[in-house]
Amino acid sequence: MRVLLIDVNCKYSSTGKIVYDLYNRLNQSGHLAAICYGRGREIEEPNIYKFSSNIEVYCHALLTRFTGLTGCYSPLATRRLLKFIESFQPDVVHIHELHAYFVNYGPVIEYLKKKRIKVIWTFHCEFMYTGKCGYAYDCEKWKTECGNCPQIREYPSSWFFDFTRKMHHDKKAMLNDLNNLTIVTPSQWLAGKVRQSFLGEKDIRVINNGVNHEIFKPRTYDHLRKHHEIGNEKTVLAVAPGLMDERKGGRKVLELAERFRGEQVKFILIGVDNPPEEVAENVIALGRTTNQEELAEYYSMADLFLICSKMENFPTTCIEALSCGTPVVGFDAGGTKETAPEGYGIFVPYGDMNKLEKAVRDFLDNPPKKEDINTSASEKYNKNRMMMEYLSLYKEVVSEKTPRR
Repeated sequence: MRVLLIDVNCKYSSTGKIVYDLYNRLNQSGHLAAICYGRGREIEEPNIYKFSSNIEVYCHALLTRFTGLTGCYSPLATRRLLKFIESFQPDVVHIHELHAYFVNYGPVIEYLKKKRIKVIWTFHCEFMYTGKCGYAYDCEKWKTECGNCPQIREYPSSWFFDFTRKMHHDKKAMLNDLNNLTIVTPSQWLAGKVRQSFLGEKDIRVINNGVNHEIFKPRTYDHLRKHHEIGNEKTVLAVAPGLMDERKGGRKVLELAERFRGEQVKFILIGVDNPPEEVAENVIALGRTTNQEELAEYYSMADLFLICSKMENFPTTCIEALSCGTPVVGFDAGGTKETAPEGYGIFVPYGDMNKLEKAVRDFLDNPPKKEDINTSASEKYNKNRMMMEYLSLYKEVVSEKTPRR
């Protein structure tokens, strides 16, 4: 079986880690897998191909801001991707993300339809059934027709024009007759949203994300406490790429930290690209790390993992923290609360800082046993379970003899 995986990243992001793990498992199982990706560092391994360049990404992003249209530029990158697909001759193409300024997804979809290639598409956000939004939040225009977008200045941002109605119509036209399509979502929350969209009649499955428990497991961390001069304080950890972006909720974390000033609690933020000029003395702000073992050490050191995102699908950071034995507290936004089994997570209404503070204090005062959390997460979110479910799905769709309608 020949499987081509397509994503914006490879190996070093939440989706990139999933794609890379699937690539390795497929090849180890006697199949032939390849990865095509558009952004991030070059990966020099067999059949891993970065088909876009930084300058193409920048041009695509700039054109999106000027024109209001996205996902319709990058002609050279798109041509390189199609050439690779043609040469690789996959039995199934497994798409993850096709947004983020690196490809023109229209020609890709039309090629897959023309060649009648079986497609599995894992939705990690809402982009493919909205006019442009990765997360629609409270807006429900996508159920009928987008337009007059309330988030026109949010990613992917437009400075002048609103073409969300056109882009919504275009996606509907392209995807409605993509017959050999199976949609996968990591959360029941997102599956429910897809079923309310123009894609509601498609084959929709739920496969929870999994993590590598050889990496994300309880680890020693005394050296980190020494390095950051943390004595007897308890630690609260928040992790996300671009943590200070509005959607990721870094400002909410800092707001909560203010409430713990003068107490024996340290807040550690990882993924802070531009640290605020002034932070409370109980805050340690760090940049993004690609060292997964080090990240697992921070998860293990933390008494609590905090997620203040405005919206998430099925955040990998939560299951990484749980796998290291650390409970989770955060806002009930999207599919976040699905990550933590009962007793190991508390989720409160978005923006309710009083309830968030109480939940943090409750867990810090009465923490569950780390070994119990790790055991639960190891069973539920093992990457081997995730990969076996995907392997089973690949075999199922490839074995279908009759094209879907």
